[in-house]
Amino acid sequence: MASINGARKKAAARNRAVERRNLITVCRFSVKTLIDRSCFETIDDASPEFINFVSILEQILSHRLKGQVSWFGYESPRSFWDYVRVACSKVPHSCIHSIESMENVRSSRAKGRAWIRVALMEKRLSEYISAALRDFKTTRRFYEDGAIMLGEEAGLLADTLIGLNAIDFSFCLKGEGLDGTYPAVIDYTPYLKFTQSSDSISSDEEEMRTLGSSGSEASTPESNMAASFRTDLSSWYSKYKRVEQKYRVVLEQKGYLEELVRLREAQLSESVSQNKALLQRFTEADISHKLEKEQLEYIILELQDQLTVLKNHDLRSRQELTSHLTNQWPSPGALDNNAVALDTLLYQKRSGPWEEKSFPSLDQLSADMSLSQLSLDPGHTHTRSLDGKTGLAHWHREGKEDTPSLRGLCGSLTSVASYKSLASLKSNAVLYLRTERP
Repeated sequence: MASINGARKKAAARNRAVERRNLITVCRFSVKTLIDRSCFETIDDASPEFINFVSILEQILSHRLKGQVSWFGYESPRSFWDYVRVACSKVPHSCIHSIESMENVRSSRAKGRAWIRVALMEKRLSEYISAALRDFKTTRRFYEDGAIMLGEEAGLLADTLIGLNAIDFSFCLKGEGLDGTYPAVIDYTPYLKFTQSSDSISSDEEEMRTLGSSGSEASTPESNMAASFRTDLSSWYSKYKRVEQKYRVVLEQKGYLEELVRLREAQLSESVSQNKALLQRFTEADISHKLEKEQLEYIILELQDQLTVLKNHDLRSRQELTSHLTNQWPSPGALDNNAVALDTLLYQKRSGPWEEKSFPSLDQLSADMSLSQLSLDPGHTHTRSLDGKTGLAHWHREGKEDTPSLRGLCGSLTSVASYKSLASLKSNAVLYLRTERP
């Protein structure tokens, strides 16, 4: 029983290995056929080579794909689009979201076929496959053991698909022909060719020679020489065909490898140019940042200098304003404080107590000062004597004394400083009256 199980396991493993090898080999042949066909005509949906390639790729991506388990424990078939949608979602500038939003493509199989066509037009099919293979956890979750996507053949598949980047594909994604009930079938006939071995060829020639000799009753030396010549000629011709076939195979492999080398060199040169451009941009950005930093430092120093100048100017303006307001008062030598106080006291004795209501206003004081100046001016004694007398008579009628005691208050009597001086005189007079009263 154990031997039977072991034999079954070996047979199953052998079948899976043969299946993987067949799919990878036919995929490589299909890619070569597409590259050769693209040199002569445009590849579209109607090309037999493209239809066969898409069928092969679908079979590879669906090889041993796990089914989707429902709530009741039943396993339903799943399309490879479910795996691609999850594994390739993190690819930069991916077309997954645009395919998901297509309204005319609804089924999972149709979306998977649309993804293959879009990836070929973008020349990024190998990039998508490589990104999906790097996500090993997702790949392990979607595929069973023995699948191509879990084996070493997957790396060969990604390298094989790089050659398709040299082809300019053009497809119409209207949903027609994308949706199908059954998976596509691979056509193996373009890649099948019978090769006869050298031993078989020699045996066939010997058989033909035997038949020819038995059919001729009377053989001559000339006929024997002709038969041997024909035999040698056919032998050399068969050898030539075998060598030519080997040469063609080697030439195809050489062209394929050269194409891969050119693609790798192009990618390497592009990466080097991008690296140089990034280094140049980094250097320019560093230089610009340093210049900007120096400019900002210079601006900060200049603003600090301007702030210092403004502070000094403000302090100087305050000092000038203080000195200006202080200089509004007359000098101590120019004003006889004793005379002003004496005149004030004499006026208080004549007019009685100095009440708040009898204090002269600023206009009256200015008028009295003008009258006093006119009375003391000798040049205007004769011309304005009548006006002076009238003013004096009016002053005496009001009970006030004509005195030049306000001449010491220089400046405007309406200013704040003059008003403060009058208030101080009033307070001094009130204090004097309080001391004089019994």
